[in-house]
Amino acid sequence: MKFHLKFLVVLALASAPWFFSSLAISQIQLSPDHYQKSLRSIYTELVEINTTDSVGSCTKAASAMAKHLLTAGFDKANVQLIIPPGGPQKGNLVATVKGKNGSLKPILLLAHIDVVEAKREDWERDPFKLVEENGNFYARGAADDKSMAAIYVANLVRMKEEKYTPERGIVMALTCDEEKIPTDFNGAEYLLKNHRQLVDAELAINEGADNLLRPDGSKAFIALMASEKVFQTYTFETTNPGGHSARPRKDNAIYDLAKGLVNLGDYSFPVKLNEVTKSYLEKMASFETGQLAEDMQSIAKNPNDQVALARMSDKPYYNNLLRTTCVATMLTAGHATNALPQRARATVNCRILPGESVDEVQKTLQQVLANDKIKITPDHLPVLSPPSPLTDKIVSAVTKVSDQIFPGIPVIPTMLVATTDGRFLNNAGIPTYGVNGIFRDSNGGYIHGLNERMPVSSLFEGQEFLYRLTMMLAGS
Repeated sequence: MKFHLKFLVVLALASAPWFFSSLAISQIQLSPDHYQKSLRSIYTELVEINTTDSVGSCTKAASAMAKHLLTAGFDKANVQLIIPPGGPQKGNLVATVKGKNGSLKPILLLAHIDVVEAKREDWERDPFKLVEENGNFYARGAADDKSMAAIYVANLVRMKEEKYTPERGIVMALTCDEEKIPTDFNGAEYLLKNHRQLVDAELAINEGADNLLRPDGSKAFIALMASEKVFQTYTFETTNPGGHSARPRKDNAIYDLAKGLVNLGDYSFPVKLNEVTKSYLEKMASFETGQLAEDMQSIAKNPNDQVALARMSDKPYYNNLLRTTCVATMLTAGHATNALPQRARATVNCRILPGESVDEVQKTLQQVLANDKIKITPDHLPVLSPPSPLTDKIVSAVTKVSDQIFPGIPVIPTMLVATTDGRFLNNAGIPTYGVNGIFRDSNGGYIHGLNERMPVSSLFEGQEFLYRLTMMLAGS
């Protein structure tokens, strides 16, 4: 016994450097605190850099994220800040992890770092100061889309620390001006047109997954977004000779426009199910309960069930899945307080079902307004986007990771009711999927609205989900 004990002690001492080195690596790999703290720091920094179109700078944000990668040991050649001509504040970041097999196309991780405008006087908190309260992070961009951008950066840093080399490469693209349509500086579009070799990929992971938290806090499903609605904005305009406000008349530019907008508010486009939304209703009916489950099942069988449709349509989350929607978002009118209005304008934003004719939607709007005095003008050309194929590769990878982290929670293909930069990638032949493992309530975390928020637990769940999914898709 003495000999064996002495031998073991000598062996341990001789192996100590290897032992403690391995222990350190194991602690890094297995300690969620280490990576959560890293993400929290990166997330805070990114959120607190103003990247609105009016006064912000994507270039500043992209540069800050590049610094984290370079500090972690990334080669400068693999961390590129790309600024489009004429847009000094519209910078994009492209970072690359080289794969073992150069013949395989990489996986692309896409996230935008610009955010929608936020007025301090409207918010309860400073929109550009990350605040943690009541289990949520509050700030503009806390969810859309700086959560995914920060997760990508933190996960690439983690991979560098763990000396991970994927089988196929991993490319991260943090881009600008996703929130501004039209724009001359959309980062995803610019990179595809001018630096295709940097972002060409087998497939892309993007925002767009509406993973639903029920009111009781339980998780409903993991969304695998494979299609999205078409974004189209119109200007509604009425004109009038005007005159002195002391001599009002029946024809009034504001009244004409207002009556048309009331008609629009009262109108609902017809329900049209596609392959994804029909499958969604069928699958969700088996997980929901009560009246909602019955309505889902009924509409999947008969989209003309008006009673079930009325109940479903009262819920914005589901109403948007069932039909094209058009809504007034901005108004301007008149030129003086003591003059009859000579012009009135409304901005109307439509989210059009995939496969539905944009021209037909405009014709429908003209009919709904029922007033030839209201001129409808498209603000831009729509970018149509084909659905991404639900291949075994993407479905099985998402399902496996979901089973590991969220056992028992189903993976359900969905259609995004909004629009993302995925439309540019899909048109360029890069299948793009919205998936992230981040759960939010049916309000979507008040994205684009006041007091945008992100559940603290959801951010860190998304971090681990995307880490594992990226490695599974890239191989090792």
